[in-house]
Amino acid sequence: MSNSIHASTVLSSATRMRLGALALAGLAALGGCANMSDTQRHTAIGAGIGALAGAAIGDSKGGAIVGAGLGALGGYVWSTQMQQKKAAMEQATAGTGATVTQTADNQLKLNIPSDISFDTNSAAIKPALHPILDQFAQGLGGQPSIEVRIVGYTDSTGTDAINNPLSVNRAASVRDYLVARGVDSRRIAIDGRGSRDPVADNSTEAGRAKNRRVEIFLAERAPQR
Repeated sequence: MSNSIHASTVLSSATRMRLGALALAGLAALGGCANMSDTQRHTAIGAGIGALAGAAIGDSKGGAIVGAGLGALGGYVWSTQMQQKKAAMEQATAGTGATVTQTADNQLKLNIPSDISFDTNSAAIKPALHPILDQFAQGLGGQPSIEVRIVGYTDSTGTDAINNPLSVNRAASVRDYLVARGVDSRRIAIDGRGSRDPVADNSTEAGRAKNRRVEIFLAERAPQR
């Protein structure tokens, strides 16, 4: 292995010292979490993860300190309103097969399976999904710091030429429904992944049904200082 390749794959000692300092600071912050509320703990931990990730990315560009700042500024917070929205969505989706989770980077993730979202080869929203989306849209008009991202998926049946636009159209249908209920379209991003990123085995009908899904992400951007 040449010296140039070795240097590009091993962190400099200065960077290791900076990462070590950030890690110690993170541990200190976690140590102080004992007297924090759940919301405060999630916010502190999320910011720490963002800072460490930013430092690692920044090092590859020759600027770990700048990277740390960008990582922290670009992260999400888990605020009281996010916790309230999660509780409301858990109640709205109870017994439907949809799942509501908090991601590692403090996004609220709503995973909606095909049996309540779309028929096969269709981008028309099923009536069973309406109450869930109604609850999701509620209150977002008064929360300008909240961002929405919708991702559509298909199973592996059919070709990419069919599945890719179908997954985008499903995400667009959900977006249009939310916009019709007062959510600003400029705050909503959509994406279609086709049959990529399956969550179950496509060789079975049960697995394909799980892969035909829509995922909706709700995130509150950390305030820039």
